[in-house]
Amino acid sequence: MGVKLEVFRMMLYLSFPVTMFWISNQPEYFEEYIVKRKREIYPPEKDDVKRQLQEAKEAARQRRENLYSQE
Repeated sequence: MGVKLEVFRMMLYLSFPVTMFWISNQPEYFEEYIVKRKREIYPPEKDDVKRQLQEAKEAARQRRENLYSQE
């Protein structure tokens, strides 16, 4: 019984951190808790900031598309 008990304990000791790592790295968890909390703490100051950010994202996307289309 000693070997079976030790194997059980080893599996228990290894499964807990692996399970916690797997759960905490799920994209849904990250989006739901981390990103939303960050947006609550640091909200955009003005609608103009959002518009500028969207324009910058769109410009970066267009540059990326142009770069890939030239290849």
